[in-house]
Amino acid sequence: MKILIKWLLSAASLLFVAYVYSGVEVQSFTSALIAAFVIGLFNVVLRPVLVLLTLPVTIVTLGLFLFVINALMFWAAASVLSGFQVTGFVAALVGSLIYTVLGVLIESALGGLFSKK
Repeated sequence: MKILIKWLLSAASLLFVAYVYSGVEVQSFTSALIAAFVIGLFNVVLRPVLVLLTLPVTIVTLGLFLFVINALMFWAAASVLSGFQVTGFVAALVGSLIYTVLGVLIESALGGLFSKK
């Protein structure tokens, strides 16, 4: 149940990012659902490999290169989907930052909602 709610809220977050920032465009809620799924899939499959391969750069930049990896995942999802567009790398960086902040807020809210006491 938590995964379904998180997926729906992540799609709503993508719509919010598109509303707030003009560099990101989402055609519909269905496109946002698909994009949220693809971004999540890329973050589960590709992101760990990229983090491992770029570990020296990440260490030298004190972890700031992880923002670049997040932007690449965001941009890659936009490149394979038709209803989700990002105008460039800077737009992907800004969009991924907003999306990540919203994701952290969603995760903390759901953690409190579904915590077993």
